[in-house]
Amino acid sequence: MQIIVVGCGKVGRALIAQLSREDNNVTVIDTNADVVRDVSTLYDIMGVVGNGTSYTVLQEAGLESADMVIALTESDEVNLLTCVIARRKANCHTIARVRNPVYASERHFLRSELQLSMTINPELEAATEISRLLRFPNAIEIDSFAKERIDLLRFKVPEHAFLCGKSLKETSQMYPQNVLVCVVEHNGEVVIPNGDTVIQSGDIITIIVMPGEAEKFFQSIGVKTNRVKNAVIIGGGGISYYLTSILLRQGIDVKIIEKNRKRCEELNEMFPDATVDCGDASDQEMLKEEHLENMDSLISCTGIDEINAILSLYAQTRIRKKVITKLDHVEFNDVIESLELDSVVNPKTLTVQRILQYVRAAANSMDSDVETLYRIMGGRVEALEFSIHAGSKMTGIKLIDMPIKKGTLIAGILREGKLIIPGGNDSFRELDTVIVVTTNSGYSGIQDILEK
Repeated sequence: MQIIVVGCGKVGRALIAQLSREDNNVTVIDTNADVVRDVSTLYDIMGVVGNGTSYTVLQEAGLESADMVIALTESDEVNLLTCVIARRKANCHTIARVRNPVYASERHFLRSELQLSMTINPELEAATEISRLLRFPNAIEIDSFAKERIDLLRFKVPEHAFLCGKSLKETSQMYPQNVLVCVVEHNGEVVIPNGDTVIQSGDIITIIVMPGEAEKFFQSIGVKTNRVKNAVIIGGGGISYYLTSILLRQGIDVKIIEKNRKRCEELNEMFPDATVDCGDASDQEMLKEEHLENMDSLISCTGIDEINAILSLYAQTRIRKKVITKLDHVEFNDVIESLELDSVVNPKTLTVQRILQYVRAAANSMDSDVETLYRIMGGRVEALEFSIHAGSKMTGIKLIDMPIKKGTLIAGILREGKLIIPGGNDSFRELDTVIVVTTNSGYSGIQDILEK
């Protein structure tokens, strides 16, 4: 695809890196010449210095032949205007990052009236992800496929789980049939399991499951899944605003700790049903006064990663069910993993993932099969969603007869709204959605799962 990205901040850079890896022709626009030079050199893409709201600059970037324009500058208004110009002059797909809470309730109106393909709000994405994790406190991470009809759920196996010390073959009768263990991480080693794989206490496993079946699975292996009843949020920024709105609607009691008095007054006015405490949560004495041992969950989302990590490590020994850490920088994955934080949410990563999902779906109409792709286990495993199109040569062949590459698992088939955990005698049909989990990388079509 021919894609123009306007704005080369952290989200823009991360997105550009992935788009260029997926063989898209990318041109970047930014007002900073040094940034444009660095990015275009690093990723072998075209660069234009200028303002994305300038039609002349957009023309120089190749607007007339562009399939998509993605505006990610720090200004919502610049992003919106850029997309409006691109839509009217090139009739291409347009994606705008819109962060201001003022626009949050109007995003559907803006998208419709301005004819945008998509608007994305990193803080709202992060808040939504956090609220999903609070629904299943056992989960470390939850990713969705097939328009949220299938979940890929990652969790740490507790000591008392029935799975411990048993092979998957032995335990398969314990849990619902439409659940599959598709990745196991044991002592840092990641494997695509088979029936002989033995699960140990402390292993991190990934399952594929329909959202309504997750609770049944946890009950079947002896793990309680009680949703949280209350939450304490550290920091009163944009994520806290959206998260508080979501949690209060779900009937969860919310307490916000924010050190800026003016912001506390604003939050009090916006959320009369929440408790807002004004103070510095990095003060250990204050945290002691908050009696964290009485709280089900804590979400640390100040503007400083180091404080969030430290607060979460402190809280993990006191909070009853769930601790979630917001981190903006994930360049040091090994260091972050060594901290053994409960769950980590990164707004920039979520934003890039959501945009990529749309890009791949758009490319799907241009002869690409990949609908969704997630990188899990620190990027060592990819989980992909493929669509089986009419006339595909992959239909009608039993899985047992397919020479599937080592390290690749057909994790699930969604057919007519139902999840099928496939066996050797199953086969693909037209219009199926297929979930593939693999330790390989670079799959762009369902045929790539086969040995050449």
